[in-house]
Amino acid sequence: MNKWVRSLVLTVALIAGAPAFAQEPPAAPPAAVPAAPVAWSSLSPQQQKLLGNFGSQWDSLPPQRQQALARGSERWLGMSPEQQNQARERFQRWRALPPQQRQALRQRWQDFQALSPAERQTLRENFHRFQQLPPERRQVLIQRWHNATPAQRKQMIEHVREQRAKAPPHH
Repeated sequence: MNKWVRSLVLTVALIAGAPAFAQEPPAAPPAAVPAAPVAWSSLSPQQQKLLGNFGSQWDSLPPQRQQALARGSERWLGMSPEQQNQARERFQRWRALPPQQRQALRQRWQDFQALSPAERQTLRENFHRFQQLPPERRQVLIQRWHNATPAQRKQMIEHVREQRAKAPPHH
């Protein structure tokens, strides 16, 4: 296996079941900084229409929830119809997952968010390269990871880290 493919092993390990990290909502603000409430009147008419089901209870929602809904509505309104359809399909697939699988994906997302910005960027780049591989090659790598024992997976990850440490920085 060449050096580049080896670096993908870690990427596949971290995101093998996650739909698309870039499509997930941003992490909530740190708990130490209290979230400011969002006034219903500060939302655009399009956001208010989209969030109409929340209108009567908006003031009773926690500020974090208000902020998440406001950000989500902004993102939704900025999407093309095709992107909205894709988002609906992803949500339907998410809802169909068993609770334990949804929890595992949430944990992966939290683990991803705990990475430094540089590590997240590297992971995104590796995932993009992985997606560009022929489907047969992707399947081989996924199968190799799934067939590996925990000790072998740990060894693969360590090998990737060693290779990264030796490699000159790329830009």
